[in-house]
Amino acid sequence: MGREFIEIFEEWAKDYDDSVAGQDPQYAAVFANYEGILNEVVALSAGTVLEFGVGTGNLSEKLIHAGLNVIGIEPSLAMLNIAKEKLPELTVLEGDFLTYPVIDTPVNTIVSTYAFHHLTDDEKLVAAKQFSEILEDNGRIVFGDTMFASEIEKQAMISDAKEKGFFALAEDLQREYYPIIDTLEDIFTTNGFDVQFKQMNHFVWILTAIKNNSVKSL
Repeated sequence: MGREFIEIFEEWAKDYDDSVAGQDPQYAAVFANYEGILNEVVALSAGTVLEFGVGTGNLSEKLIHAGLNVIGIEPSLAMLNIAKEKLPELTVLEGDFLTYPVIDTPVNTIVSTYAFHHLTDDEKLVAAKQFSEILEDNGRIVFGDTMFASEIEKQAMISDAKEKGFFALAEDLQREYYPIIDTLEDIFTTNGFDVQFKQMNHFVWILTAIKNNSVKSL
């Protein structure tokens, strides 16, 4: 994920679990159905799972309890410390979507929640290529994240946040690189994935991208 946001991750670490529980009105709609989002990602995962943006370990915990072998990647020390307190058994490596240690174990699933939007579209394209190289044949990517059906919808939701006085949310939506669904689909299909989307709340969709072993020329 974009390292330019690392200070935000560090600051948000202590309040993140309260926010996902709906205790911050500004982000209540973003985290609506949070447990359902995590459960859907787990249900779509199999084998050895590489999780980018472990955060405070909420998804990691569910994956481990489902009997999956999890390798975590996390750039924020503050987030990582909270995750390790919850899950001492979790293997977490320092890194982000673009820069991380070599993964020697065969990877069947790559997962992430509320994190891929920290990359620009160009960075997302690079990351998707790397994912294709890491994954085993017929491996899959399962990402839950805020994304928009169109640029018009995105701007309307920014305006709506401002009208409600949710200025921190509006700032986030303007500052970070929340993708348009068609753009995200192109990024993954270009790198040899069959892609599906499922909407989970007003903001969040789940992207499922299955490696089809026929990567096109970039």
